[in-house]
Amino acid sequence: MFVTISTTGTAARPATDLGYLLHKHPDKAQRFSTSYGTAHVFYPEANAERCTAALLLEIDPVALVRRGRGKGRGGAPDAALAQYVNDRPYAASSLLAVALGNVFSSALRGVCAARPERAAAPLPLRVEVPALPARGGPDLVRRLFEPLGWTSAAGGANRAEDAPFADPVPLDTAFPEWGDSRYVRLLLESERLTLAEALRHLYVLLPVLDDAKHYWVSADEVDKLLRAGEGWLAGHPERQLITNRYLSRRWSLTRQARERLELVRLAEADDSEVEDIDNAVADETGTEEKPTPLAVQRREAILAALGTAGAGRVLDLGCGEGHLVRALLKDARFTEIVGVDVSQRALAIAARRLKLDRMGERQAARVTLLQGSLAYTDRRLKGYDAAVLSEVVEHVDPPRLPALEYAVFGHARPRTVVVTTPNVEYNVRWESLPAGHVRHGDHRFEWTREEFRAWAATVAERHGYEVGFTPVGPDDPEVGPPTQMAIFTIRSEKEAKAA
Repeated sequence: MFVTISTTGTAARPATDLGYLLHKHPDKAQRFSTSYGTAHVFYPEANAERCTAALLLEIDPVALVRRGRGKGRGGAPDAALAQYVNDRPYAASSLLAVALGNVFSSALRGVCAARPERAAAPLPLRVEVPALPARGGPDLVRRLFEPLGWTSAAGGANRAEDAPFADPVPLDTAFPEWGDSRYVRLLLESERLTLAEALRHLYVLLPVLDDAKHYWVSADEVDKLLRAGEGWLAGHPERQLITNRYLSRRWSLTRQARERLELVRLAEADDSEVEDIDNAVADETGTEEKPTPLAVQRREAILAALGTAGAGRVLDLGCGEGHLVRALLKDARFTEIVGVDVSQRALAIAARRLKLDRMGERQAARVTLLQGSLAYTDRRLKGYDAAVLSEVVEHVDPPRLPALEYAVFGHARPRTVVVTTPNVEYNVRWESLPAGHVRHGDHRFEWTREEFRAWAATVAERHGYEVGFTPVGPDDPEVGPPTQMAIFTIRSEKEAKAA
């Protein structure tokens, strides 16, 4: 990856002052270690009239894979060759943006003790990036950079009014009929910007054009975006696109960034401080209740489904440490509750949390904890009104799912079966969940809504049940709810035979 930043000067204000502003001496070639390789800073030319600083980032492709985003949906590392054959080591991207931020950190902040007046003043600048992925092409490059005071550097002094800000790179110069690639050569000039402003534009817009990041986007990225976007992002006509792409379309993060940018815009319009407006908003919302945890919402949805089904004798299959069993015990409608789990340790914890040893005789008669595997039929589980598989099926290896299916739906055959499982489509909304990871290290898979519905419909048809679906948690219009729930109701023998 390669970027050059050039400026011009005079004998009184030499171009080599660029070295002071970047805190990198023009007579030295310097190298800096990064997590993914080595950054080199050097000056191809450095004299009073013209000075060019170059940042060359050498990427170690193997380190890039080893420090990648981790496990895929199936829980096993992705061993595809595509991990090793990609454009990340060779085309400007978020890797280069991170290197700019690390190597030129003082320049990004506009700090220069040796030449403070030069750091605060606009410079004649020229920026070139030979290979930059640009999803949106040269037109998007213009829409992003032109409002910030940049002009096209293409054509030099003879450039046309509509000269492109970026030249598309052909797929193959030997075969022009193949057309252009998704890469461009970025060519920018400005005499209106300080060096710090120019670097902040590149820091944000390089990964925005690439529309991808090599690292997991977490909540602190909002602060990074707002710091680098101070003074220009709030009023940019493409701020929504910039925010979406920079934050990898993480809905909660983009909403947070937009709200804070709107505060900045309002403060500028009212000639007031952001803190004054922000405090006013905080006073109005300070009394809002905290959202109900998803685990609580899930238990409430299960209890509601069981109540609607009129169940009295309930199996909690895969009961774990007994959270649902405890909720069932608090509801007098459920006269017999059986918790089943393969882990003796989990059952011991459940017994301790339920305080079975100190429970009154009448209450203790309502609950039983059994050790058992859901992969095998168990006659102890026959004859119950309802069974619950809450966050259980995703812990089962896919080849063993048919065994669980038969043990529950074919052999035990409760009148009602409630199944909840994560909706993998919603994972993009979890700020703390790295991209490509499942929600729990023991999950063997996580289903999309379509996959879950297909599995449930097949099970219902095979074993004589009807099935309906209910969202649990906020039902996002794009990715659905965080938890999906299926409620199976057994058909009568007459209906089953007719089917």
